[in-house]
Amino acid sequence: MFSRDLWSEIFHSIKSNKLRTFLTGFSVAWGIFILVLLLASVDGMKNGFTKQFNDDATNSIFIYPGTTTKPYKGFEAGRRIQFKNEDLDFIAKSFEGYYEYITPRFSKGVEARFGKETGSYSVRGVNPDHQIIERTVIDRGRYINDNDMRNTLKVVVIGKVIAQELFKDTDPIGENIILNKLAYKVIGIFSDDGNEREERNMYAPVTTMQRLYSNTQDIDQIALTYNPEFNFAEAINFSDNLEHVLKRRLVIDPEDQGALYMNNYAEGFSDVSNFTTMLSAISIGIGMLILIAGIVGIGNILVFIIKERTKEIGVRKALGAKPFDVIKLVLLESVFITSISGLIGMLFAMAVVGVISPIIDAPAFSNPSVDTVTVVTSTIVLVVAGLLAGLIPAINAARVKPIVALRAD
Repeated sequence: MFSRDLWSEIFHSIKSNKLRTFLTGFSVAWGIFILVLLLASVDGMKNGFTKQFNDDATNSIFIYPGTTTKPYKGFEAGRRIQFKNEDLDFIAKSFEGYYEYITPRFSKGVEARFGKETGSYSVRGVNPDHQIIERTVIDRGRYINDNDMRNTLKVVVIGKVIAQELFKDTDPIGENIILNKLAYKVIGIFSDDGNEREERNMYAPVTTMQRLYSNTQDIDQIALTYNPEFNFAEAINFSDNLEHVLKRRLVIDPEDQGALYMNNYAEGFSDVSNFTTMLSAISIGIGMLILIAGIVGIGNILVFIIKERTKEIGVRKALGAKPFDVIKLVLLESVFITSISGLIGMLFAMAVVGVISPIIDAPAFSNPSVDTVTVVTSTIVLVVAGLLAGLIPAINAARVKPIVALRAD
């Protein structure tokens, strides 16, 4: 394999057939180029889809009450489902170990005022767990804590947009903001990378909100995160069990699809994973078909080269060359052409991906890239492709009989 004479012969053969070698090598390079770009595109789509979920914890489940669509156990259809504090406590006690964080949501629209500035916003009553579930980033100040909850303090964490619109150049931390004629102290400012609309919201202790609004026990929504060690199947199974138990508790027909809405991010991630896996398989299939075309091209060129070198091969065998020596010569030439061409195509594709990756950042397509596994796998495919391309021509060359070869024109 490391014989200088052997490689001299290979390079001589390549130089003697420059055009055919170039055209064949180009087909292999093009195949790998398309394959890498397709896989990078799939990665970009996957990143884009995943980015849509980054607004909240990736293991989140949001539960929304609806209206019954079927009569059940003496209740007529059209009954509005209302969550209570006790429903949240029931979930927390019944599914201990299955969830990580849990919070109620109690929302109200408010007219907010600071100084001469006014605006319409939404206030959500939540508990401290909500910060992790919603992935709220505190830019300044702090989030709601247990002390705020226990003492039903009138404190509020405002979004970055609200701070800009109402407070202008004034530091909001410690200032009082009027919400529906009630004064709340601003204790923090948050931002949300996933959704700028969230920055038009405010967060207050749910206990405070419930006390101020008719001393109610009502909850608008329940949000929680499931055990992060769950796989997709376990997470979906937990969500199904949770829905079943809540329907039984709230006296809802098990087949009623309108009374409760379960938004389980695991289902979305599972769908994205299945979709991108399918796209990856299709991309690999298309790339392999293009690569096979290149392999066939290399096989054809080697067949012609062997025919042109029939006498030379006959002389070699007459002088004592073994069949394996002939096979080795042909296979090395095939692997060399395939590997070099493929590596050029792969490096060019990676360069293209490297240039466009920082530029593209759309909602459904973001930061396409090629991982190390793809590069290593492509390299192995190139070597195997070269061996397959040269296998049949090599065997045919090894079968050449010296007497017949020397008689050939």
